This record gives sequence, C-alpha cells and structure tokens, in this order.
Amino acid sequence: MAEPRVLHVITDPRARGAQRLARDLHAELARRGQASELVALHPHPDADPADPVAVLGPSRHHPDTLRALRRAAQRADVVVAHGSSTLQACALGLLAARTPFVYVNIGDPRHWTSTPARRLRVGAFLHRAAAVAAISPHAVELLRTRFRLPARRLHVLPNARPAERFSPPAGPAEKAAARAALGLPAAGPLIAWVGALSPEKRPDVALAAHAELPDTVHLALAGEGPLLERLTADAGPRTHLLGPLADPAPLYRAADLLLLTSDSEGVPGVLIEAALAALPAIATEVGWVSDVVRHGETGLLTPPDDPSAAAEALRALLAADRAPYGEAAREHALAHFDLAAVATRWQHLLREVARAGRRVDARN
Repeated sequence: MAEPRVLHVITDPRARGAQRLARDLHAELARRGQASELVALHPHPDADPADPVAVLGPSRHHPDTLRALRRAAQRADVVVAHGSSTLQACALGLLAARTPFVYVNIGDPRHWTSTPARRLRVGAFLHRAAAVAAISPHAVELLRTRFRLPARRLHVLPNARPAERFSPPAGPAEKAAARAALGLPAAGPLIAWVGALSPEKRPDVALAAHAELPDTVHLALAGEGPLLERLTADAGPRTHLLGPLADPAPLYRAADLLLLTSDSEGVPGVLIEAALAALPAIATEVGWVSDVVRHGETGLLTPPDDPSAAAEALRALLAADRAPYGEAAREHALAHFDLAAVATRWQHLLREVARAGRRVDARN
C-alpha cells in the first residue's frame, strides 16, 4: 500500500515553534518519497515574502480560509494540524469531511486552557481529531485527564530536528568564524538566547540575569517580537540583539551556553537544536523542558521568573568544564530527538489514521 498523502497545516509562514517542526517533518517525508504538502492558514508581516508556503486565507478562522482548507484536504489522506492555532480551524473546516486530521500539541495545555470556558471549547475541538500527537509522555497524561481523551487516540511523538543541521563546531577556529559572521565579539564568554521576543518567553529575565554577570560575559538574543523596542532601550553594551535568524545553527556554534527563560513551554525546539550542537543549556523548569535538559548532566534547571537563580546557574557553568555537559546533551538529543527516527514513527501513525479513515468511508 502506498504511503498516505499528507497535508500539513501551520498557522502562518514563519519558521518558529510548531511551524519549524512542521516544515522539517514535511521536508523529511517528501525526501522519503511520500506525498506531502504544507500550507499556512493566514499570512504574517514578519514572514519571508519569498517563502513558497501557500497561504489559505486572510485570517485563521475566516470563512474563505476554512473553505480553502477543506479543498486542500481533499487532496490528502491525512491532515496534520501543527499547534494550537490550527486546532479550531481543522475542527471546523473539516467538519463532516472525509479526510481525518491529527492534531500536534507542542505547548503546555495548562497555559493556553487556563479558564473553564476555554477548556470546554478546546476539549470539544480535540475530540474531533482522529489522533492527538503530544511531544512528551507527561503531555499525553495531561491531555488524557484534562480533556478526557481516549488513550487510543493519544500518541507520544517527540519534537525533533535534523541532527546534521546542528553539528557542533569542529574546533576553536570554526567557533571564532561563527562569531565573526554574526558580528559578535571574538573574546569572552558568550550566552545565546533564541526565541520570540514576547512576554511568555521572558527575555527581560535574560537581560536581568546577564546584568549580574562579570563584564567579560556577552549575551546575544536572536528573535523578533513585541518586546523588541523595550529590550533595545534596556540593552547594555554587552548585549547583542541579532534579530530573527533564518538559521540559528551558527549562533549555537558561536556560543558557550544557551539560556532559556520562558514562563511556559512544551519541549522547546531551541533546546533540542542547542543540544545537537553540543551546547549546554540553562533553562527554566516549566512544561516538559526537563525532557531535554537533564539537571546536572546536560545543563541546569532554574525556577521561572528568577533572574538571580539564572545568573547563579550561568556563573556555575561558565566556571565549569562544559565539554562533558555538551557531549551528554548531544548524545541524549541524538537518542531521543533526531528527526530521522521521529519521522519513521510519524509514518506509522499516518498509515494507521489513513487506514481507519478508509474503513469509516467504506462503512458509509
């Protein structure tokens, strides 16, 4: 039997969070010869205008968007909805459609279903999915109990990245070249921070923690978002705002540590990318961050909203021999988060969902 045709749905054409996983999975399935298509619900002003991803409509729940989604789904055997913003669109747009959809939950549902009304609404949409893929076993249990989802519909499929894209620096010369290419200082410790410059990611905590470190330590923040103006005003001479990076791999090779300061996360892709690049991380212990960062082994975990704790952890690792941390991080990431292995698991799930969908059609 031929592999099922897959339609991946993302919120907008930016390459971040759920969109990045969708892009990587789509590319890997296509590389394996499987029919795979990637579409975005609506445009975004920060997206690359040259990006070839098709945009379905003006906004995520606009009638034109939902109609276009339904038409696109007719070309597929399975639809994969990547991230919370696509859940409602697929639940509504594919209502009574023949094509089943799989929802990919990448965040912490406790964060985005914090009110009873929201929990009821999201629960109703989740029950429309043929399957729900969660990126951590802890998330699966939470989805099962919080939304009363049948265990048979829940699957653990980790967040993943292509290992070959995030190789460690070959030596000091490659590290120095990466710094030079990014316009970063050649000397002194460098901390990398990668993510959306938005309130839940807490780049302000990164700046506050950095302010407690010696004057020789530099901080490079890569990303864009609503807090850019404020961060620009607050940044000191040792803080470098790089803007969005199409490819963050050179920053991982340039840095000595990765810092993650979020108040809410699932299993962040930036932690996986850094780990594959053998870059130890200091991260807030939220969501399922500990799936990637093993405290005392691949990095250190700190409480959220605590700049002093983050600064203390940074000082500890800057003073330590970081090579064993980096080696352990890469080994753990290769074992659990390499896209090649995760994509094979995805293919098994997509076959299962497509077969079930065909059986339903046959009965009808």
